[in-house]
Amino acid sequence: MPESPVSQRHDPRDDDRPTPEHLRPEGVSDEAVAAVGKLAEAVETIERARGHLYAFHQMTGYADEMLDEVVDGLRGIGRDDLADRITIELIGLNVVAGRWSFQVVEEYDDGYYRTVLDLDRAVRDELVAGRRHVMEAEMKERRRTRGRAGHAARPHEKD
Repeated sequence: MPESPVSQRHDPRDDDRPTPEHLRPEGVSDEAVAAVGKLAEAVETIERARGHLYAFHQMTGYADEMLDEVVDGLRGIGRDDLADRITIELIGLNVVAGRWSFQVVEEYDDGYYRTVLDLDRAVRDELVAGRRHVMEAEMKERRRTRGRAGHAARPHEKD
């Protein structure tokens, strides 16, 4: 069987280096890496905020459905007046002007969130060739102990 070309052979020295997609592109400054890293941190925080928004949406919907039981309970004790108020004034009420929570989520996703993701991609493409987590990968390289179990450079390595 013919031997594969040298460029296709596995270089064992690569096993203790980050994968190419996490390496800083040639000529990229520390300041550019820091700016992209701070933007990534902001995006991660926005992702958390988005999760809270979805939790708000789900919890609001669940609470609105629970009100049906409240109305039934009030009717069961003869308080149709209070049951009617909850039915008319609260069940199905918009959470903000003209919107249920699903509409708030959709507007957030289609506006602010989409813009954040688009700008994150544009900045990464422009400054670090589209690579993600370059700053963190460099931090990992500074902090890990080469050759020690649990400190591998790449996920596919055995620790």
